[in-house]
Amino acid sequence: MQDGKPAPLRFLGNLDAAVCRVEMLILSWGIILMATNTIANVLGRYVFLQSIYFSEELNEFLMVMITFMGLGYATRKGIHIRMSAVYDALPQRLRKALMIVIALTTAVMMAVLTWYAIEYVQKVANRGRITPALQVPLYLTYIWVVAGLALTAVQYLLTAIRNLNFSENEIYVSYVEVDSYEDPETVAALSRHDADEQEVSK
Repeated sequence: MQDGKPAPLRFLGNLDAAVCRVEMLILSWGIILMATNTIANVLGRYVFLQSIYFSEELNEFLMVMITFMGLGYATRKGIHIRMSAVYDALPQRLRKALMIVIALTTAVMMAVLTWYAIEYVQKVANRGRITPALQVPLYLTYIWVVAGLALTAVQYLLTAIRNLNFSENEIYVSYVEVDSYEDPETVAALSRHDADEQEVSK
């Protein structure tokens, strides 16, 4: 045991961090490419009077990729929408137990959706359809749906595992994020504001 964590938790933490880096790379470059493609198409249309013929199709492809890869990333950061009226009214240990149930149930649902998505991608691939502009196999667009749903299922499973330790007081909404209604950026901004007010009052 190193850093106060058992080896399995260290391994899961390292795996989670590695997947996070890959997701951030895909999302950041996807958004940059979408913005570049859109700007180039606008310039081509209004400056050179010639649109990029594949621009709309490429943006649709990137939108699918960003949406579903962003699903796992949002789950990891714990910024997904939650209905928590009953959850908030429970004692701490019951909230932790409920979080495990919620995470496991959602993981199963995401896994089922992944299975159906795989079947759909296989059907599209067997039909041999290609996109009209880029002339690439259509099923490549939907592979991101499978990847995003699968990664989301893994994230919820990791959340359930992280909350199994009832000796910890913290409740985790993801493998790394503790349950809290305080937005870190808002807290940091308020702290800076308070510090500025104290500086002025001196």
